[in-house]
Amino acid sequence: MSTTRRRLGAVGIAAALILVGGAAAPALAAPPAASDSKGSRTDARFATFNASLNRGVEGQLVSDLSKPGNAQADAVAEIIQRAKPDVLLINEFDYDAEGEALRLFQDNYLSVPHGDAEAVTYPYRYTAPVNTGVPSGFDLNNNGQVAGGDDAWGFGLFPGQYGMAVYSKFPIDEEAVRTFQNFRWADMPGALLPDDPSTPAPADFYSEEELAAFPLSSKSHWDVPVQVSKNKTVHFLVSHPTPPTFDGPEDRNGTRNHDEIRFWADYISGADYIYDDAGRSGGLRGGDLFVIAGDQNADPNDGDSTAGAIDQLLEHPAVNTRSVPTSAGGAEASVLQAGINAEHTGDAAQDTADFSEPPGNIRVDYVLPSRQIRIVDSEVFWPEQADPLSALTGVYPFPSSDHRLVWSDVDVPGAKPGR
Repeated sequence: MSTTRRRLGAVGIAAALILVGGAAAPALAAPPAASDSKGSRTDARFATFNASLNRGVEGQLVSDLSKPGNAQADAVAEIIQRAKPDVLLINEFDYDAEGEALRLFQDNYLSVPHGDAEAVTYPYRYTAPVNTGVPSGFDLNNNGQVAGGDDAWGFGLFPGQYGMAVYSKFPIDEEAVRTFQNFRWADMPGALLPDDPSTPAPADFYSEEELAAFPLSSKSHWDVPVQVSKNKTVHFLVSHPTPPTFDGPEDRNGTRNHDEIRFWADYISGADYIYDDAGRSGGLRGGDLFVIAGDQNADPNDGDSTAGAIDQLLEHPAVNTRSVPTSAGGAEASVLQAGINAEHTGDAAQDTADFSEPPGNIRVDYVLPSRQIRIVDSEVFWPEQADPLSALTGVYPFPSSDHRLVWSDVDVPGAKPGR
């Protein structure tokens, strides 16, 4: 079950950079040409996909991917092959320290044609530990016992469940990758720490001892620099904030979701309070190019996220929001499913997730380039029911995921192909 099928959608530091053949990433490798759906050249197609490649038992994803033929993985792989992203974030991809799932998904699914969809190869892949399923040792939900997913640093049944994975056709600058798995929530100035409304003390739902160790990220935040050409790097800023529900009047998940989103807003503003898992401080520098990607679990108009949560990015002056990805399938689904969808104020064509009620179908998955990067085209992969490809997205129980892949073709200023 997707962690985002909720009311809003219904601690180690080791990382793994997985390269085909085990070869090191060339420092100045010439990237491949990227093409949009019409065949004209752009610098890169960036995408995000909460693919629901999570499993209820540790090691099960590796087992499922160890040979071809898993129906869900086939559907996910075909969607990726048809969208043809150059740089892709997959949310809800269980982490394993050896990177086996990362490799097996490439070898047994992405490298295998599906129907008339051609195989796709990503020579550069990245994954790292996440906080989901990592026991905190505290009674974080205040139910009188220390046990279960609610008492992990991020909800999960085992360490690494609901993890993240990056696949890229472009070299990843592994030495410059930054992770923020252990950045403490309380170290964010003005953090929306949850408050127990039954007591007079402010922001007291968590004890001082808990807050002294509590990480902001429910999974992690990663800055993965991608070399789109010999002279240009784009910081791929990826995360998966917690759903803003499954809590109580203290709104502990809603406030955390808000601040997980805020982290990137502050990071691209160059905030000096930020520190990474290696102890380096600060955010991006002025002029740095970036693409923010991930399931943010927040819609700008509908759903149950804390007020203004996603607007922290959508209204940020450094973010390019001139092109909003849409689909005909999302608009159609809103009409066919009706119910709470009829009450939504947002454009249903912008929806990226097919959730049960509440909240219905909403926009939670984003690809947001920096303002210097021109958006050539963008789309949500959500075919209408008359399209044979709708079999890949389907209706509940979904053949792939309750989320849809979102992509943007971008033209990186000053990039020189070097070929």
